[in-house]
Amino acid sequence: MTAPNKLLVIDIAAFGWNLVSHLPEFRPAEASWPALTCSAQAAFRTAAPAGQHGIVANGLFFKDLTKVLFWEQSATLCEGPRIWEKFRARGGKVGMMFWQQSMGEDVDLIVTPAPIHKHSGGMIQSCYTQPASLEARLNTAIGRPFNLMNYWGPLANYKSSDWIVDAVVTVMGQPDIAPDLLLAYIPHLDYDLQRHGPKSEQAEKALDILIGYLTRLKAACKDFGYDWIFVGDYAIEPVKRGAVFPNRALREAGLFHVRDIRRMAYTDFFTSPAFAVVDHQIAHVYCRHGETIAAAKVCLQALPGVAEVLDRAAQEARGIGHRRSGDLVLVAEPGAWFAYPWFEKKDAPDYASHVDIHNKPGYDPCELFFGWPPGSVSFDTTKIHGAHGHVGAGFEVAWTSSLALNPAPTSFLGLARATQQWMESRP
Repeated sequence: MTAPNKLLVIDIAAFGWNLVSHLPEFRPAEASWPALTCSAQAAFRTAAPAGQHGIVANGLFFKDLTKVLFWEQSATLCEGPRIWEKFRARGGKVGMMFWQQSMGEDVDLIVTPAPIHKHSGGMIQSCYTQPASLEARLNTAIGRPFNLMNYWGPLANYKSSDWIVDAVVTVMGQPDIAPDLLLAYIPHLDYDLQRHGPKSEQAEKALDILIGYLTRLKAACKDFGYDWIFVGDYAIEPVKRGAVFPNRALREAGLFHVRDIRRMAYTDFFTSPAFAVVDHQIAHVYCRHGETIAAAKVCLQALPGVAEVLDRAAQEARGIGHRRSGDLVLVAEPGAWFAYPWFEKKDAPDYASHVDIHNKPGYDPCELFFGWPPGSVSFDTTKIHGAHGHVGAGFEVAWTSSLALNPAPTSFLGLARATQQWMESRP
C-alpha cells in the first residue's frame, strides 16, 4: 500500500443523485449545462461553461463544411486552457482514458476507441493510444481487445466498463506510465437507464455493477497511491412525454429541404432555410439566413414538447452562447426528448436503419435496440424510457471523493476547480 500522491477522476455516465440519494457516501452537485457527455467532459477539463469551451453538444454543425458531425475526437475542438496546464508545466503527468475529444490532447497518456471501418464492410477493432505501444500492452494484460459493440449499439452493456476498469487498474499499476492525474470514464450505466428508465430493475442491476467497480477502484487506489473523485456527468430522468420531432415540424413548414434519392429523403443542408441538430433534451437550430430565424422560432414554439426556444441573447444568459451554437436552442419539456428524423420509415435514408453515429445529423438512442429486418436498428422511439440534458433541482449528479474537500463542492464545475486546486497544491 502506497501513501496517496496521485489522483484518479472517474466520470460516470448517467450517475445522477436520483439513483444514490439513499446512500450516505454520495453527495449531490449541480450538473453543467447542457448535461451531455462531450459538453460535461469539456467543462471539467476547462472548468468553464459551454459558451467558453465550445462543445455545445455531442454533435456540432461545421458551417464551413455545411455538415453535421457527431462524436468527433480532435482535442482542438475543445477551446480554452486546461485545468492541468500549470501542473504539467511543473512536471506533472496527466492521462485520459475514454474521454471524448482526447486525440491530440496535450497530455502524457491517452486511450480511446478508434476503430477502422473497412471499405468491404465490417470493422477492425482498435484503440488509439499514446504511447502507441500501450494498446498491445493493455490487450495482453486484459487478455482481449476492447469491443466497440459493447460500447454502443444494441449490444452495448457492462462489458465495455469491465474492459475500461481493467485498463485503468493496469495503467495505475505500471510505474513507468502511471500518470499523476488520471481521467477515466465508465459508460455502462447510461445504456439501461436510456432503455428502461432510471427506476427500472435493469437500472438497479447496472448500479450494483457500478458500485462493484468503484469498490475495486478504491482498492486499486490504495494499492497504487491514488486519491479519487467519482462523479456523474448527468442525471437521466424518466421519459413520459416521449419523442419530439423538430425537423419534421420544420419540413412541414417548408423550412427543411430534402433530396429524393431512390425514394429516400436525404438532407439538403445547402438549401434548407432551417434544421435542428438534436441531442437528447437539447437541440441547436441553424438558419441559413437571418430572416429565417423568426419563422423557425414561430414553428418550433408551437411544437408540443418544446419548453423553451432560446435566441442568442438568452443563450448568452444561460452560458451556452458560442459561435457553434444554433441561431436558436431548443430545450425539451421534462419527460420529453428530441428525435432527429425528418422522415417516416418508408422514406428513411439508408443510414437510419444502422448504427451510424457519424452520418446521422442527430443523436439516435434507438440504436440501443435491434430492429427489423435482423441486423438493423429500431425506428421505434417509444422504446426509449430515459433522457438527459436538463440541469437544476432534481437533475443533480452524484459524487464522492477520498479528498478532504472543504468546503465541499456543490457543482460539477466546482469539482473541476477542486481538481485544479489539488494539482496546484502539490509540491
